[in-house]
Amino acid sequence: MSVITLKDRTLSRLMVRSGALQQSVAHAKYVRARYSKKAAELAATLVICCFTLLATTTHAFEAPDYEKLVSEQGKAVVKVTVTGRSGPVEFNNQLPNLPPQFRYFFENLPEQRPQPTSGFGSGFIISEDGYIVTNAHVVDNADEVLIQLTDRSEYIAEIVGSDERSDIALLKIEASGLPTVTIGDSNDINVGQWVLAIGSPFGFEYTATQGIISAVSRSLPNENYVPFIQTDAAVNPGNSGGPLFNTDGEVIGVNAQIYSRSGGFMGLSFAIPVNVAMSVVDQLKTNGYVSRGWLGVTIQNVDQALAESFGLDRPRGALVASVTNNSPAAAAGVQTGDVILSFNGTPVSKSSELPPLVGLVPVGDEAELEVQRQNKTITLNVTIAELDDGERVAGAPGNNSSNSGLGIVAGELTASQKESTGGIGVLIQQVQPGGAAAEAGMRSGDVLVSLNQTDVESVSQLSELVKETPRDRPVPVLIQRNNQPLFSALTLQ
Repeated sequence: MSVITLKDRTLSRLMVRSGALQQSVAHAKYVRARYSKKAAELAATLVICCFTLLATTTHAFEAPDYEKLVSEQGKAVVKVTVTGRSGPVEFNNQLPNLPPQFRYFFENLPEQRPQPTSGFGSGFIISEDGYIVTNAHVVDNADEVLIQLTDRSEYIAEIVGSDERSDIALLKIEASGLPTVTIGDSNDINVGQWVLAIGSPFGFEYTATQGIISAVSRSLPNENYVPFIQTDAAVNPGNSGGPLFNTDGEVIGVNAQIYSRSGGFMGLSFAIPVNVAMSVVDQLKTNGYVSRGWLGVTIQNVDQALAESFGLDRPRGALVASVTNNSPAAAAGVQTGDVILSFNGTPVSKSSELPPLVGLVPVGDEAELEVQRQNKTITLNVTIAELDDGERVAGAPGNNSSNSGLGIVAGELTASQKESTGGIGVLIQQVQPGGAAAEAGMRSGDVLVSLNQTDVESVSQLSELVKETPRDRPVPVLIQRNNQPLFSALTLQ
């Protein structure tokens, strides 16, 4: 191999012939012979070190082995198949580009005949005697709910109760000795942890997908009472209601929503924290409905300018924009302009974090508020009252008591709804599959106007009417659907 390259060939030949260059070449050969062995040993050592470092680094970022988790906990994951009937055809969704004048025509077509529908979801077993957790939206408007286990056995499920605000429903099948999941603690999670979702996306049952926790306490539009867990585990339609596991095989969330512009997975999945879900489950099992704590304030976020104006070191807390008269907050001395910094010892970094904290406090319990007022921090004690959202069970599903035969979840009408009914009636929010109301053709969204020729004036009065209604013979019931009155015959058992 040439040591030096020169364009002048004559000069090159002279240098090669020179004794000095010959001595240099001889010296180079000597050095190479002496040190080549040590160099080879050094190179080998470096290669081993590099491979060791690479292996260590790769292992640090290696995903967990979920095989044991799936084999042990996956047996308690179920496929939920729902059958029902659709409502009126929604032309707005089918023809989105219609001019306004044509849109009006289609919106006022006579009601179309309901069509049979079916859908898939997921759930998980929490007790050996057949209690199952899923999403409320999975079983909404269901006529029948079919549960399929991993061994392919099938059961018809009863809806024990459903809570729209938290999107949690509790089902029950008649079975015993069933496999169950292990419930974890959703307060003990951190961003970056590995997670595993199991469900039935697009009906492909028992599909497992992995990811990490992307964010915690995530607030979504119109979801004030759920601090969602955000993950990048692949979740698609059909995963709803399925469990989200940590690497210890514990359920830490209930997969509920995705953010998508295409309708499919785009890396943004949201799960209901299992602590929230189990609190709802306990109330549904006991009462058939969920009661939530109420503070009675209107709040907003604190930005940098507001933080400086209220003497805060940084933007944080929930700024009280108004206080409702005769509310728990008013009784505790909360004032407009207060900044709520913590609730029961939990820091409030932004306003969206406060409603879930309040909602989970049992009604009647006392809570402690840390408030910034006029550049001073004070502590207030507030007794939490019940949030009156008009949502109660008129005949709790699964309850065999004398007032349970109707099988609906009913709520009070809004002021505008009362105008169309003359001030009477209650809104049917959920219909129990197989119940008396379902057999009579009632659907979610109907307004129940009268029962057995007696006007229905409130949810509480409806419960009393159900108790007084004769059993085992049909009685007339009047509902209003799409502003049109409709009589039906209903038989209570």
